[in-house]
This record gives sequence, structure tokens and C-alpha cells, in this order.
Amino acid sequence: MWIDDINEEIVPLDRRAMSSAQRRQAILTKPAGSLGRLEELSVKLAGIYREATPKVGRKVIVVAAADHGVTEEGVSAYPSEVTGQMVLNFLKGGAAINVLARHVEAEVVVVDAGVKAKLPPSENLRSLRIGPGTKNMAKGPAMTRAQALRCLEEGMCLAEELVGDGASLLATGDMGIGNTTSASAVTSAITGALSEAVTGRGTGISEEVWRRKAEVLSRALRVNGPDPEDAIDVLSKVGGFEIGMLAGVILGGAKCGRPVVLDGFISGASALIACGIAPRAREYLIASHRSVEPGHRRQLAHLRLKPLLDMRMRLGEGTGAALAMPIIEGAAKCLSEMSTFSSAGVSERSEQRQD
Repeated sequence: MWIDDINEEIVPLDRRAMSSAQRRQAILTKPAGSLGRLEELSVKLAGIYREATPKVGRKVIVVAAADHGVTEEGVSAYPSEVTGQMVLNFLKGGAAINVLARHVEAEVVVVDAGVKAKLPPSENLRSLRIGPGTKNMAKGPAMTRAQALRCLEEGMCLAEELVGDGASLLATGDMGIGNTTSASAVTSAITGALSEAVTGRGTGISEEVWRRKAEVLSRALRVNGPDPEDAIDVLSKVGGFEIGMLAGVILGGAKCGRPVVLDGFISGASALIACGIAPRAREYLIASHRSVEPGHRRQLAHLRLKPLLDMRMRLGEGTGAALAMPIIEGAAKCLSEMSTFSSAGVSERSEQRQD
């Protein structure tokens, strides 16, 4: 089965390209280290693209949407039909992700991974539907193992298709009422964090609803007993169709040698699943921002990723990933386009000279 080979198909970053990029950083017209994390990011990009002077081309944000049966437990401030309504908003170009994607000149690919509502055909909608939403994980598994594997495979195939069509930088975004409950469960199961520590406010729920959400999360973990050593089991027991599909996008992007920009909490849950299946995928991930969702810090710590931004955001949709894209492009351009001391005729640092 393909899933057994995916970790071996993801090659380590190109250390030779990274060494060349590091040497070039040392001779660019600036004090060493003065561009801070941009320098670190540019070297990582060199390793991912396998080029000493990498260039970021076509940017694509995959926004996967699905419904969650756990909404039956009253864990969200919004009714489940909002998932389908927001997908229509994406297709019309009226959501925050559409605005920010236009701003950073990125494309948005909207995916129906398992929306309950029947969506009208649209040339801008990819229908990779696994089912009409997951089952209520508080009462049993969210999906079957076969469905979990299909989510991953569909996401991988989509990433491979997008890269084949010229995508240079992939990003993950989401939509799904109830999906912060699912992401919290995935996070607790894989990181071992207590359910209360990873349960956030999601769509802006009240204290009463938060307590109910934390209780539902604990119950789902108790009822299902997801195996933290088996990421596919975790996905099938307490995951979501969009979470699984984005995990597949991460795996596919890494396999194709492309950086994948993570958005916030839901994307972080997808990354936990993907890296649980193929640990090598972690090297291809860029954390765009730190969400205010408490579980996101646990995810980032587990994945050993440092976010580029902290804007106190918690919308999802890929909005944080979109904002990070110009920073990623800027890092690559500084490495590739800046003059060296010799080419610019600028004197290099003298150790004897005092500033």
C-alpha cells in the first residue's frame, strides 16, 4: 500500500544546497545575521527546492471543507449549515481568504472533502467528497479507517496534481463547523496534552459551551481510545475529512519537494497526522502564524516549528498562511537577488574596525 512507502519517498532536504545558501548569506551586502529569521528561512528553502538560490513561483492555498457529526453535542456557536454557506462564499470570492489571497497574488483551490449540504457544480470547486460529514466522535469513530486512508490519498493526489501544474508553494486552509473540537482531540491524542489544555473558544463560544466542549472531547477520547502511535487510527477515530485531506496535501507536497505553509490550529492537526505517518514531512513545513487557540502551541512544540507571525488570529481558511507568503518570498529573493560585497564593490567587515 502507498501509505507504507510514503516516508521513504520524501527525500531529506538537500544539505549541499543549504550549505551553498549559507555561504552566500555570509557574503551578501549586510552584516552577518542582520536579516534574522529571513536568513534561516532562505536556507531552508534552498534545501527544499534543492537550489542554492531558490525562487518562489506560483502560490496555491488549498482550502478543504467538511462537516463534523460532533456538532450534535452543541460544541459550536454556529449551526453546521454554515460550512456549506461559507464554501459558497469562498466560491464567490467574498471571504477573508479570498481577499488576502488576492492581496498576495495566490490562488485558492476550494475542496469539498465532506460537506453535508449539497453544493452546486462550480469550476472553482474540487469535489473530493468522502461523505456527508463525519459521524459523532463522542459516540464512536468519526470515520472508518478506509475513509481515513482515502482522505489522505485524495489530498496527496491533489498536491501532486497542483505541483505538476506548476505550483511552487502550497498552503493549507480549512472550513468546517465543529472542526476545532476534532483538532483538539487529534492534538490531545498525539501530543498527550490534557483535553482541557487544548480546548479553545473556536468560533467564540461562551464559558458554558466551552465546558461542554471540553467534556465532549474527553468523552470522545475515552470512547474511541485512539492509538497515538498510529496516526491513521487517530484520524479515523477523532479526525475530520478536511483534516485528513490536508494531511494528504502535506504528504504530497513534501513528496514533490515543495514547501507547505501551515495555517493555524486545524492545519496543525493535519500536520500532526502527516508527520505521524511520515516524519520526514516535517522538514518541508513552514508555520505561518501562532493561533490564539491554546492547542496550537502544543502542536508547534510537538512539531518543533517556529511560527513567522503572531497576529492573534483564529479564523482559519488559510488566512495566516496567506499573510506569511510575502515573507517567504522575501526570504528567497534576498538570498537570490542581493548583491555580494565583491559584486557591489562594497568593503567587507574588518575585525579590527570598531563600530
